[in-house]
Amino acid sequence: MPITEMLARNARMFPDEVSLVERDPAAGRRREITWRDFDKLANKFANALLARGIKKDDKVALLMTNCLEWLPVYFGILRTGALAVPLNFRYTAEEIRNCVNTAEARMLVHGPEFTERVCKVRDEMAVENLIFVGEDCPAGAESYWEVVRESLDTAPQVEINDQDDAALYFTSGTTGTPKAILHTHGNLVSACITENRHHLQTHEDNFLCIPPLYHTGAKMHWFGSLIVGSKAVLLRGVEPRWILEAVSEERVSIVWLLVPWAQDILDAIEDGEVDVKDYELEQWRLMHIGAQPVPPSLIRRWKKHFPNQLYDTNYGLSESTGPGCVHLGLENIHKVGAIGLPGFNWEAVIVDDKGRPVPKGKVGELILRGPGLMKGYYKNPEATRSVLKDGWLYTGDMAKQDKDGFIYLVDRKKDVVISGGENIYPVEIEEFLRAHQDVKDAAVIGMPDRRLGEIPVAVIELKAGRELTEEEVMEFCLELPRYKRPRMIIFDRVLRNPTGKIEKPKLREMYCSGEVARVV
Repeated sequence: MPITEMLARNARMFPDEVSLVERDPAAGRRREITWRDFDKLANKFANALLARGIKKDDKVALLMTNCLEWLPVYFGILRTGALAVPLNFRYTAEEIRNCVNTAEARMLVHGPEFTERVCKVRDEMAVENLIFVGEDCPAGAESYWEVVRESLDTAPQVEINDQDDAALYFTSGTTGTPKAILHTHGNLVSACITENRHHLQTHEDNFLCIPPLYHTGAKMHWFGSLIVGSKAVLLRGVEPRWILEAVSEERVSIVWLLVPWAQDILDAIEDGEVDVKDYELEQWRLMHIGAQPVPPSLIRRWKKHFPNQLYDTNYGLSESTGPGCVHLGLENIHKVGAIGLPGFNWEAVIVDDKGRPVPKGKVGELILRGPGLMKGYYKNPEATRSVLKDGWLYTGDMAKQDKDGFIYLVDRKKDVVISGGENIYPVEIEEFLRAHQDVKDAAVIGMPDRRLGEIPVAVIELKAGRELTEEEVMEFCLELPRYKRPRMIIFDRVLRNPTGKIEKPKLREMYCSGEVARVV
């Protein structure tokens, strides 16, 4: 069954039941749609795209924050046979341009938060049309609501099978040409099956989705609810009180959190800012965390306050259609700290630099094989060959197995900093810092952080005779997106090996074990 047919089936079986709820506490707004309305909106948008010349294998980019329209737009794109191209809503104007052009998108659908950025690069993008989702449609774009109002709500007659291309998800739009991950309809369906098998969603469950839907993680976790036609709540905002209110008032049973949000909830409880007795939480059966390593101490704290809840964590990559290729398992709380065992329908092996399995307890590279494996990087065969070998995905993550076969991440082969679930690529920040007239060299590493998992730290080597303050560096970094700015500045020599590579393991050993500078 194609994933688009799952939506149609839910509309037939549960037409008047609520499918999606959008809660925006800051605006004091709550909206909802039924499965019938969801299905009709997807059909209307699909027919509108077809009327505007979008056809099978075209690409339509999607740039919106979480809202009630996001998923109907996504499914509308899929129903045309075109590829959906979700974009990170933190992208700069230049990153939006790069990703849209790399994907060869013919159309861009965007929300009001991105109008200024889109207008800045409109003439540099190859898109033929802009569709605006919001009020006060800007010049040069069509209003989403007018587009769907004029369209038929019947399903378009486009044949789709599992082998057809479905979506492009970007690894990063930050350093030169970004890599776009190509997924098929079969990949998406496999994510539905794996997620549901892991968390046992039923039609009576209600999933609270807080992370952005452009992430494969958020969407693929929701896919486990889609397959059984259960309700989901999209929450705009991450304040502990808002999360607990949503769980209580919407009768939420499953919540996927990032480490900092779980940390904030616990801090709010322990500081007396919220009282769990004020909320109806007995139906909340599962809390799971993903997107970054989970400190075991955090889960121990969580279980003290929520002893009856199940806990789980998943490991995954966009190249594996999101989470679930490695899975801790609801019954394995005693293995907190591990990312788990191979997920349902997945295989996982830890290998040496020649691709040979290593003994348990030894560190090697984690490789994966399963039905969610990407087709490849879009129009980038060299990059595809570097990670897809003989049907296995080489993740670049270093890991080891214990005697029971549970997998633990040790380090990342690539020095990506994961802060609050977002990937930060040090090379981009390093190059930016080196552009400063007083900077001789720069290195960016990840320092462990109690709330965010990691924060980016910059080690800066100044040119001889030059002076620079921490405040001046941070002012210079205001041109970077906020989440990419270094949170700590260290003035010191940047260590490099004889071949000129930065010795980041040594830098982490030197600076990540104690307080060395002020967090800014």
